[in-house]
Amino acid sequence: MTIQITGKNVDAGDAFKAYVSEKIDTVLGKYIGSEITTHVRLEKEKTQFRTACSIRLKSGLLLEAHGDGSTAYASADDALEHLEKRLRRHKRRIKNHHSSRSHVPAIESPARDYTVTMEEEDDTAEALAANENANPIVVAETERSIHELAVSEAVMQLDLSNGSFLLFRNAGHGGLNVVYRRQDGHIGWIDPKTSAT
Repeated sequence: MTIQITGKNVDAGDAFKAYVSEKIDTVLGKYIGSEITTHVRLEKEKTQFRTACSIRLKSGLLLEAHGDGSTAYASADDALEHLEKRLRRHKRRIKNHHSSRSHVPAIESPARDYTVTMEEEDDTAEALAANENANPIVVAETERSIHELAVSEAVMQLDLSNGSFLLFRNAGHGGLNVVYRRQDGHIGWIDPKTSAT
């Protein structure tokens, strides 16, 4: 098992790293084994601590959990509690999932992920319309993979993450699809292939 523990605006000391590593070993050992890559990031904002956990499962799915607390250990405990709940839910769904695709390796396509920022103005849309050359500033750029998944697998992946949407290649027809969290708490699905016919 590879566990990377880092700090942002705070030093994640050896005692914290040992504490989190032991807890993660316990949680992961219970549900999915030890051949996993994990990244834990401790962050301090004013008086609050936030711990973010990201685990890449063997299937290629990314599992994420966050926790907040007044101390680093409290935030880690909160994050690991959420992580354990998601792992338990994922394990239960895998047992109930009777898809023949569960034995087929996932197909991935590379894609760029950009984070942009706009200049802070009251009338941003009017300012952009007035200045056609105004472009947003790229703040961050990362490489991501677009997985080929069945819709039910995409919904499971979205449920495992803290993301608000997931772009995937539909295993049924190969087209790009999106599943997203709706404001009413349900999950929506956009499939341009079926709406075009």
